[in-house]
Amino acid sequence: MRPVGLRKDLAEEWTRLAPALLSSVGAGLPSAEHSSMLNWMDASYFQHGFKLGKAVSGALARSYHSEIVDRLKSMGYAARAGDLSLRLAREFGFCYGVDRAVQYAYETREQFPTRRIFLSGEIIHNPDVNQRIQQMGIVRLAEAADPALRYRDVEREDVVLVPAFGLTVDEIEFLKAQGCVLVDTTCGSVLNVWKNVRQFARDGYTAVIHGKYFHEETRATASQALTHPNGRYLCVGNRQHAEIVCGFVRGQVDVNAVRRTFEPAMSPGFDPTRDLERVGLANQTTMLMSESVEIQAMLLAAFRDRYGEAELQNRFRAFDTICSATQDRQDAVQALLDQGGLDLMIVIGGYNSSNTQALTALSEGRLPTFHISTAECIGAEGIRHRPVGALDEVTTSAWLPRRPLTVGLTAGASTPNIVVGEVIERLLALFGRRLDDPRSP
Repeated sequence: MRPVGLRKDLAEEWTRLAPALLSSVGAGLPSAEHSSMLNWMDASYFQHGFKLGKAVSGALARSYHSEIVDRLKSMGYAARAGDLSLRLAREFGFCYGVDRAVQYAYETREQFPTRRIFLSGEIIHNPDVNQRIQQMGIVRLAEAADPALRYRDVEREDVVLVPAFGLTVDEIEFLKAQGCVLVDTTCGSVLNVWKNVRQFARDGYTAVIHGKYFHEETRATASQALTHPNGRYLCVGNRQHAEIVCGFVRGQVDVNAVRRTFEPAMSPGFDPTRDLERVGLANQTTMLMSESVEIQAMLLAAFRDRYGEAELQNRFRAFDTICSATQDRQDAVQALLDQGGLDLMIVIGGYNSSNTQALTALSEGRLPTFHISTAECIGAEGIRHRPVGALDEVTTSAWLPRRPLTVGLTAGASTPNIVVGEVIERLLALFGRRLDDPRSP
């Protein structure tokens, strides 16, 4: 019998090899080989797509490609149309991990045209992309602390998409037990963080994770620490949180202050006295690199003050787990700002996108900066945007300071080119220009 969800060519290979494989398992192969073989035979788990890139390429191009963005890039990422000058960051928009996750979602619909497909939350943090995914008949599941509640409608013959941020260990184990088909789009950079966190736990270090605890990626990463006996984690959201940890290490902050600050962003039964003696630092992959570097330096100094230089190697570890694409986009914004001559900056991306927020934070202190989610946020009378740290969208009037005007543009790693192109077109329209008007300055 062909296992559920297995392509015909793989099914034929299965039929040929399965009897020998099962016989070998029965004969008592070493446990590591058992595990590897059983994982291969699990035809309900897919982590590398379905090799259907050509089949879905047309739909992806129609949904996410932008001619005006291509044209602006071909003109050296800068153009002028009358009184409006545009400068686009050299690195922006979809990263490899996001591009891969979106493609796998389209491939999944192609592979299972008649099956019910569910998505755990958002595939990525962009409203345009998530809307297009849902328009393919993929049902988005709301968050719930209890996997049994979140996945109560999922049946054995259904397909579940794991988002690019990953899922907690409990959720993955629950879904595997359900026997449904899992298509895992977890980003490789996130998997690298998980590897480091599991190593911390194996070696007896508490994982201190620089990240936002409410973010899906951070929660999934924290759960990895609990895969080993006595594994522990503490999620540090910002410099202020790091100062409290450092104060405790130095003996200046009491246990209750730590518990009040970090509840629920710490592992069950967390004991600061016991669990902050040896720590390993990791990061949510989309955080602001400069802040991560500062937090690392703060913790290193605190452990040096408490235990001395000779003990540092046994007390403190740190790995740079910021995604390279995240860093590239931050560096490109920094270069654009350092170039000078901008009147304002527009950052495009979902409001719940951590890496887009980090891009906004880089620019906001240097010139007027507007984080918008779509082109619809832009109007002649005002612009709707979300400032760094704010919970809600605000509207700023008289946001176009003067003419001529030079606008810097960038987009988070989950923002498709089509949305960037729509923003460019909206800006051109405000100045009475069209797609065919821009020219190199």
